This record gives sequence, C-alpha cells and structure tokens, in this order.
Amino acid sequence: MGIDDSDGSPPDPEPGDESTQTDLSTGSPASEGASDTATETDAESGAPSQSIEDMLLEFDEQEGLIRDRSLLDPNYVVEEDRIVGRDEQLQEVTKMLRVALGDNRPPNLFLYGPSGTGKSLITKAVCKNISRICDSRDIQFGTVEVNCQDLDTLGVAVYELAQQAADEAGVEVEVPKHGVATKEKWDELYRIVNENFDSVVFVLDELDMLVGRRDKQDPAFSRLLYQLSRAGASDDLTAYISVVAISNDTKMMESVGSRALSSFTPEDVHFDDYDANQLQSILRRRQDAFHDGVVKEEVIPLAAAFAAQTHGDARKAIDLMRVAGELAEREGDAEVREKHVRMAQDKVEKNRVLEVVRGISTQKKLCLYATASVAAQTDGGTARSTTGYQVYQYLTESIDADQYHQETYVNKMKELTTYSLVDFERRSHGPSSGMFLEFQFGERPETILETLREDSRIEMVSTEEVQSVVKAQVRHEA
Repeated sequence: MGIDDSDGSPPDPEPGDESTQTDLSTGSPASEGASDTATETDAESGAPSQSIEDMLLEFDEQEGLIRDRSLLDPNYVVEEDRIVGRDEQLQEVTKMLRVALGDNRPPNLFLYGPSGTGKSLITKAVCKNISRICDSRDIQFGTVEVNCQDLDTLGVAVYELAQQAADEAGVEVEVPKHGVATKEKWDELYRIVNENFDSVVFVLDELDMLVGRRDKQDPAFSRLLYQLSRAGASDDLTAYISVVAISNDTKMMESVGSRALSSFTPEDVHFDDYDANQLQSILRRRQDAFHDGVVKEEVIPLAAAFAAQTHGDARKAIDLMRVAGELAEREGDAEVREKHVRMAQDKVEKNRVLEVVRGISTQKKLCLYATASVAAQTDGGTARSTTGYQVYQYLTESIDADQYHQETYVNKMKELTTYSLVDFERRSHGPSSGMFLEFQFGERPETILETLREDSRIEMVSTEEVQSVVKAQVRHEA
C-alpha cells in the first residue's frame, strides 16, 4: 500500500538501550537500592564517586567562559550600536513607523529577504524605542508580535493575536481558544486593542507559513491581512493599527488575494544577505558576551565564514559562537578555539536539518533525499530537477510509495525553500532545449542525507544502490 503525502509523522524512534547494569564481580544485576550519596563507591576503583549535588555545586562555582548569555541569543533585542550592516533598512523602518509618536497611524510594511538578515531584529528594536518615547508622552503604544510558523488556521492565528495583545496590556482574554467562531475571536481582539491602546503595530513574522485550510480560495495569511487592514480603516478599531508582515519568501505578495492587496498596500523593505565582513562585525559587537581574552582571534572569522555560506544568516553566526563557547566550557578549556567552532558547525547544522525534516511529509522527505543524493555526487554540490526526479522515482518504487509527476516533485522542492534549506535557479539545456531548475543546498547534502536516514522508511533503501542510480543519471545528464 502506497504512502500518502499527508503522512507527516516523525521518524520512528531508535530503540533505547535497555541493557541491565550488571555487577562485574557476581554477574548479577546491580542493587536497585544503591545509594546516590557521595559515599557511594566506584565499582572498579573503590573510590567514592561524586554525587549529583556535588557535581552541580562544582559547576556552579566555576567561572565559565560566557559572561552574558543573552547576547548569544539571536532573538534578543540588542542595543542600537550592536546592529550592523542594516543602516538603510533601519532608517526606512524608523521613518515609516515613527508617525506613531504623534498619535497617528503608521503605514503597513512588508519586510522580505532570507532568514537571519535582521528583519525581526530591526522591527523589534524600532518598536521598543517607539514604546519608550510614547510612554513619556502618555500615548498607549503596543507591539503585538506572533510567529506564524506554528499556526495552522486563521482562527488559531486570531486567538494568538488576542492573547499577545492581552499580555501586552496586562489583561485577560475573555473568549476560549476553541469552540467559538472566528468572528468572536476577532471581536475579542478588537475589544482588547480598543480598551487598552492608542496605537498598535502587529508584527506577523514568517507570515507565508500561515497557509490554513487547503479548500479555501485564498491562503490564511491573505485573509488575515485583509481583515486587519480593513479593520484599521473602519469603525471596528478606534486605535491606530499598522501591520508589519515579515517573510523569507520574496514572492509572498503574489499569493495575496486582490481584496487583501488593495486594503493592505504595504511599503516594501528588502533585506539582502549579510556578507562575511558584516557577519564578523556583528559577532565582534557581541564578543563581550564572553569574558576578556577567552575568544581566540581565529574564532570570529571562521564562524562568520561558515554563516556566510548559508545565505549570510546572522542567527547561524551567533548560534555558532554560543555553541562553540558551550562546547569549550564542557571540555573544561580556558579558551574558545577554532576546533570548537568546527564542532559547533557540525552540531548546529545537524540540529537545524533535524528540526526541519521532523515536521515535513513523507513525500517531501523523498523529494529532498533524492535531490540531496544528486547534489552529494556533483562537483558543485547542486542538483538538476530532471536528475533529482529520476532518483525520486527510484526511491518511491523501492519503498512502494505513491509516485507523483515531475511537476509535483518540483513543487514539493520549491516549498522547502521557505525553510532556507534549499534554493533554486532556472537553467536551460540550450536554445533548442527545455528549461530545468537547479537546486542548491544551504547545508551540506551529506548532513541532510544522514538526518533523513533516521526515518525508518528511507533507511529501508540501500545507500549504495541510491549512489549507483545517481551516478548513472549524472553520467546520462553529462
């Protein structure tokens, strides 16, 4: 029986190691009532082992290498002088939102560009400053921010907005999350805003991920934009509201319905990739997260270089520094060195890929595995859609899964671009030949393959046989 595309279940867990600890001197299981105090003795040396409390207190007494962990959190809103390489975007967003200071309605904004390029950071920094100034002028200004990645319907999104607005105002939401019509949730959101704010900026991060029910004509994000912008221009809201839509998908607005587009009418602000030099500057302005003299000179350039390879993602650069520091601490080293950055790169890369592939459908996993298998065998680390589809066909036949047409395979791969895991460009075989897509990966294809093989269904397929099929297809392609 074929595997349906709706199957988005996570990979089967690996069986745990349930072996019973055995006393080496007698061959019998160790006593379950053994003491866990500091007087417990080691089976081999006879020396007292360390208790959990002693280990915790010993670690607590260590000074460590990291002084301020908040600076190594990519979502932490840093001071203005730590924001680097985004002067133009910072100025644009500030100019457009600053009208809230005069108790007026700011324009709607659409911020777009690759992940980790400062879109959310700059929005939060500007709104934080506006809020501080408004407080001094007795203007009730609020920022209501939601990340749409984990919101599956319009009703859930509206309730989350109401909840965040209530948290900002210090009040309670008076309708339940489930069991009421979406209109009641809208009415509750309007009530909270009208009673507690003069001006509100709604920040909708990763808005393109809010697709909603497939049987609706417009995606949920389009209906959300329409309702918010329409309410702002009608009597539903007495407070001034502005919507800041944030997306990694540069073409998101093409999917917005005509009604929503005509009422939303945003000002566009584009965020491009950070280059290696900008990433170095970002990390140097957060270096004081560590104690003086802890970070070796080669660490920042290497972390920036790794992050520059994946679309200039500042979040990844900051994560690399954090993980490298934590690895050095665990090893008891006095400094963060190049080896720790390389270890962190491997760990962060695997964690990000795992986070993405856990939540995608079986069909997307098969498409991704086929395409990464091709990229792993080519000199440039890229894969043609035509070749990837041939390997995809082999995979589906091997595990008796539903097999989709090439157009559907391509669409599945395109959908994966929203995770910044893969990107593509249109290519041509020549003037008299057809077009194809060439996929490039944000992470090493080998890491993606290794992670996907944790799925028991994909693990059924022989790696050697897949490589043989790929090599044959690449030769045919050449």
